[in-house]
Amino acid sequence: MNPTTTHTTPHKIEPWYQQFWPWFLIMLPACVVCAGITTVIIASRGADDLVADDYYKNGLSINRQIEKQQRAEHEGISASLVYSSGVVTATFTGTEIKAAQLDLLLSHPLEADRDVKLTLLRTAANTFQVNATVSGNTSWHWILQNRHEPIWRLDGSLQIDSR
Repeated sequence: MNPTTTHTTPHKIEPWYQQFWPWFLIMLPACVVCAGITTVIIASRGADDLVADDYYKNGLSINRQIEKQQRAEHEGISASLVYSSGVVTATFTGTEIKAAQLDLLLSHPLEADRDVKLTLLRTAANTFQVNATVSGNTSWHWILQNRHEPIWRLDGSLQIDSR
């Protein structure tokens, strides 16, 4: 062998899957696909409950609701609701309520799946109560009406402090 000649070994070419740049270029669109799937999942699970599918029917029922509220006002029916220690108490002033049961709808202001329908039972003259577990520190909307003859309706808001 001649001392002046150098012997070089051929450069070994690595397979593509062992190199950095192909993986870097694959990861960019893969991250976008994962972010898109995550966005679709979040959008489908957290759909906006404030938009009603049957808005036309809701619009038509507003007049009936107003008539029931006006009838309650005309008959002198008014009530206040209190939530304390897991009990909802409705106390009426004015006209005596003779029903044995009343329907109460506690409506969450943002999430319709948290709405609660309750039946209040008479505990004393013009006082109705029900045991209920209502969570969250928020102001709930309520609708109260007679179970068997829903000719009047009362609406209001109830502040829940679950601390």
